[in-house]
Amino acid sequence: MPKRFCSVLQDPPQSRKCPAERPMASKSSLLKVILLGDGGVGKSSLMNRYVTNKFDTHLFHTIGVEFLNKDLEVDGRLVTMQIWDTAGQERFRSLRTPFYRGSDCCLLTFSVDDSQSFLNLANWKKEFIYYADVKEPESFPFVVLGNKLDVAERQVGAEEAQQWCRDNGNHPYFETSAKDSTNVAAAFEEAVRRVLAAEDRAEHLIPTDTVNLHRKPRSSASCC
Repeated sequence: MPKRFCSVLQDPPQSRKCPAERPMASKSSLLKVILLGDGGVGKSSLMNRYVTNKFDTHLFHTIGVEFLNKDLEVDGRLVTMQIWDTAGQERFRSLRTPFYRGSDCCLLTFSVDDSQSFLNLANWKKEFIYYADVKEPESFPFVVLGNKLDVAERQVGAEEAQQWCRDNGNHPYFETSAKDSTNVAAAFEEAVRRVLAAEDRAEHLIPTDTVNLHRKPRSSASCC
């Protein structure tokens, strides 16, 4: 059974590099994915459903941050996804924000039965970009999740959420239910695909005038 790690009193891992310095996914299979959103939208339930395939109606609110690891294969590539669950309450901001750095993808999460959690997505995105020190927000992989699809009464329509995603970076959008597992795996796997695609593009943008350390020096003619 996957172990749950509580990191409230720990410093952020120092072994991970900042996004600009991280090795490409082809060299390292560890991908850090972080869930952000208001308290009570179901971030912990989504993480637990995906990693353990269980749903607990009695989960307590996260205090600070927690994470679980998930090994998976996406499009023929093996990766270990480190999924970070964060406390959504404002009083825990100082505990959660240090862990934003080094994230490869951010899952912005709201509940379809809570319009305020949807309206707060812009604030969560802004907070993440600032504290994660994202250099190129336009190309950073964000995925938006509208959770609690199983509820009878919803306050946020699918088209409204899709329009927000189009207007704020053309982010992929998934309506999920941690309770019955609808679209949960698909959302996390799309996050991995976005990360791998972004890092593949970065590899292809390496300047062509870089020094080739493996090229043998060209012999030069000498005069007697």
